[in-house]
Amino acid sequence: MTLTWSVKLFDTLTVLELHDLLRLRSDVFVVEQQCIYPEIDGQDPSAMHILGIAPKGELAAYARILPPQTDGVPHLGRFVVHPDHRGSGLGHALIRVALAEAARWTGRTASALAAQTHLEALYAQHGFERSGADYDWDGIPHVDMVRKG
Repeated sequence: MTLTWSVKLFDTLTVLELHDLLRLRSDVFVVEQQCIYPEIDGQDPSAMHILGIAPKGELAAYARILPPQTDGVPHLGRFVVHPDHRGSGLGHALIRVALAEAARWTGRTASALAAQTHLEALYAQHGFERSGADYDWDGIPHVDMVRKG
């Protein structure tokens, strides 16, 4: 499936885009994964938002890029593919778009993310390497990963 990719700063998101991305994130991360946590974490206003829009206009994939932290690299996260579009390779496409946009936005090819541990191999296919031990984050095992530039 071919998506239309849209990359926006928070202030340029439409109200409908904001609704759709928050809905997708809460439907998957809070409801589907049964993880009660503050999904709206205050970091969206400083983030770059990546929206993958399916041919019928629905949000099929989403990720955000946080600006460089104290480690000097952008942090990628909130990778999510709508359940109706899983298994189609959109996760890989979303990661590729996020990496390209992070490099374009920050001028750096290095980046970091906190991966759900069961997805470590997925991110490793895109050059990310484990940078620490597993840890619990809101009841879900995670691992920090970095991609060197």
